[in-house]
Amino acid sequence: MENSDFLVSKIKEIVQRKMKGVGPSHDFSHVMRVYRLCMEIAKEYRGRVDAEVLKLAALLHDVAREREDRDKTGKICHATESAREAEKILKKFGYPEERIEKVKYCILAHRFRTNVKPKTLEAKILFDADKLDMLGAVGIARSFMTAGKYGQKIYPEIPLKEYVKENLTDGRLEGRIKDISKHSPVFEFETKIKHIPEKLYTERAKRMAEKRVKFMREFFKRLEGEIKGEDGVCSA
Repeated sequence: MENSDFLVSKIKEIVQRKMKGVGPSHDFSHVMRVYRLCMEIAKEYRGRVDAEVLKLAALLHDVAREREDRDKTGKICHATESAREAEKILKKFGYPEERIEKVKYCILAHRFRTNVKPKTLEAKILFDADKLDMLGAVGIARSFMTAGKYGQKIYPEIPLKEYVKENLTDGRLEGRIKDISKHSPVFEFETKIKHIPEKLYTERAKRMAEKRVKFMREFFKRLEGEIKGEDGVCSA
């Protein structure tokens, strides 16, 4: 098996190469932000967290993202595909099978939509770090990148209740989006993002998430004011 630092360095190079075709919201920059967040959260768990497994899982968690992005059937899950790809990559370096399974578990559990819930500390940290990248200034930037890609409005023209009834399956906040072009950064915040802090596992991530969500709430409140022609100043 390779030296830990050398292995992490080589995996980073491989992931960067494999993710060249991925869109800006989930590209290698996203991977590295999640990686850094993992390391930050892990500081509160020194002596308890398996740092090597966490580093490898963070680097590989979206390595097969492009496969899902290209899929038109909705059947391909990037978490499942990334876990398989991670196994192939790590085996080439002679990484122990039992540790590969730990890395794969973290990757499978990092996504909301899988039936795998994070139970190990490493999996919980990766899950939380991945969700934190949807929040704050980065979250706003990512949401407007998506809005531009799908031709969404800068600010919605219909009330949230009407949108939920018309464009989310079963008329529920948790429902799947029917027409992505009718979605918007504001609706994304109201239906999903502002609820993320309560779904996180680590206390460190929850504290970070609450601050980031507060920033986003203030931003969208200001945006609403400017859209209405007001001075944009809002009270928290």
